[in-house]
Amino acid sequence: MVAEAEVVVVQKSIPPVLDVPSSQLDIKSPENPVPQFVPSIRSGSFADIGPRRYMEDEHIRIDDLSAHLGSLISFPEPSAFYGVFDGHGGPEAAAYVRKNAMRFFFEDASFPQTSEVNEKFLVELENCLRKGFLLADMALADDGSVCSSSGTTALTALVIGRLLMVANAGDCRAVLCRKGEAIDMSQDHRPNYTLERRRVEELGGFIDDGYLNGVLSVTRALGDWDMKLPRGSSSPLIAEPEFRQIVLTEEDEFLIIGCDGVWDVMSSQQAVSLVRRGLRRHDDPEQCAKDLVMEALRLNTFDNLTVIIVCFTSVDQVEQSSTRQKRLRCCSLSAEALCSLRSFLDG
Repeated sequence: MVAEAEVVVVQKSIPPVLDVPSSQLDIKSPENPVPQFVPSIRSGSFADIGPRRYMEDEHIRIDDLSAHLGSLISFPEPSAFYGVFDGHGGPEAAAYVRKNAMRFFFEDASFPQTSEVNEKFLVELENCLRKGFLLADMALADDGSVCSSSGTTALTALVIGRLLMVANAGDCRAVLCRKGEAIDMSQDHRPNYTLERRRVEELGGFIDDGYLNGVLSVTRALGDWDMKLPRGSSSPLIAEPEFRQIVLTEEDEFLIIGCDGVWDVMSSQQAVSLVRRGLRRHDDPEQCAKDLVMEALRLNTFDNLTVIIVCFTSVDQVEQSSTRQKRLRCCSLSAEALCSLRSFLDG
């Protein structure tokens, strides 16, 4: 077994693509002085080599991004950053991106600064994260220590205030639990996905037995420069991420980020249900991440495994919300009872 990845910095289906009006993003506003829901961030992670001979997964977990970056960047609290990098063709690409992730996403990419999250900031943020993915991809081409046949998928999740933004290139997956329901926050970029297949074929690529150009099981990845050369050409394999964003509410309990080894053997809803039961028993996201990995192994996954669980509310908050709903249900009246009550009150 391989324990949690080296870099762990901890300091303290499609409905999720939502428009995020600026009026919903402010934790406080002059018109609404009552504080809105504020996520309470904590996380856990676990990784295992699985049945493979080599471990090619990497991940990064930062529960307090502002504290980690210091005075470098300023934005609303809470702030957190997570990433899973699932390598292929050797571990070099995933290890390189994990090692340099903070530079690619928050330094070289000119990360936008703001005191409040608004629509302008959302546009700048998406552009910045996209630039970070492309910078990482180009760096893999230029770094002589990384083999040209080595590549990695990449999924990042950024929390700023009540905003959750997920960027994905590849087949890792982020799944949000909202009141026990699984909401996919990313799309698996696999050759059998209709939109990806169409894009690949329009760029001159082909799908053979579920593999891009008969070689790769994903259609988006960082690195793999032996498939992207000559540099500057239109390759069917791209590093461009897709984005999904959502405004978190008190109904949003946690986020699961996992590599494809998890999703090969279980659905998003199965994973959410397993984690939710675990959190209600012991409220330990790290144990839940381990339990999810162990369940994937029990179901005979054939890949490396990495899972991050990010909690937005405490188990007490979830139980209080459930209790309030039960009380409301207990007070409901049938139409006949309501009619009798009206007659009684009317004398």
